[in-house]
Amino acid sequence: MKALAFYFSLAFLLLGCGAADDPITFQEPESELPSENPEPNPSDAELSGTYNYLALGDSYTIGESVCATCNYPMQLKAAFENETEADLSVKIIARTGWRTESLIQAIKGENPAQNQDLVTLLIGVNNQYQGGSLETYKTEFKELLETAVKLAKGDRDRVVVLSIPDYAFTPFGQSTTNPEEITAEINAFNDAAKSITIASDVSFLNITDITRKGLEDPELVAIDNLHPSEKAYAEFVERLLPVALEILKTN
Repeated sequence: MKALAFYFSLAFLLLGCGAADDPITFQEPESELPSENPEPNPSDAELSGTYNYLALGDSYTIGESVCATCNYPMQLKAAFENETEADLSVKIIARTGWRTESLIQAIKGENPAQNQDLVTLLIGVNNQYQGGSLETYKTEFKELLETAVKLAKGDRDRVVVLSIPDYAFTPFGQSTTNPEEITAEINAFNDAAKSITIASDVSFLNITDITRKGLEDPELVAIDNLHPSEKAYAEFVERLLPVALEILKTN
């Protein structure tokens, strides 16, 4: 019982109650490149200069319980700069506990420039966790997606939506009364996001299956027993990097 109470207390703190505080915008710390440093592919050498990347989301974007350069946006920056002769300027608008309406308000308050070469969007776990309506999520997600397109110079090809991770496959998720219900609800939210994304001619990238290996591979789960680890985010980037390279080649 004590362990269960601990996990629920931890979840309240980490997933939050959805209050929208001032958005976090990361400065760009210098990232260590991987120990193996292959030569850039000839097809990627044409990429040069600086590209603007805006990452929109919640705890899964900010990287709760991992280091400042361990979340997927900052790992994407390191991987992109390792593959090319270009720089990726990263701006993150995300906060642990944010639902769709929280992110909508944060973007309005932050008012980022509409000159982004790449925009990613990953949002919805807190709508599910906090018992939010799926119909409300659909409406607000569609608004967020259209906002992302506007910020990406009005170009739908510059936006990528990432699927929602499944926290049922973590020690915290397993401590709940019905992990299977979590998975079913995450599926419903992801199905809605995918349907809206594809109908809007925007790319949808599935990373949920990576997080569903969290029980067989505990290294995919952060030290809080709830969020993805640096290793999990690295696997996100393995899928996201080729997409980002193709997008930015069209700049």
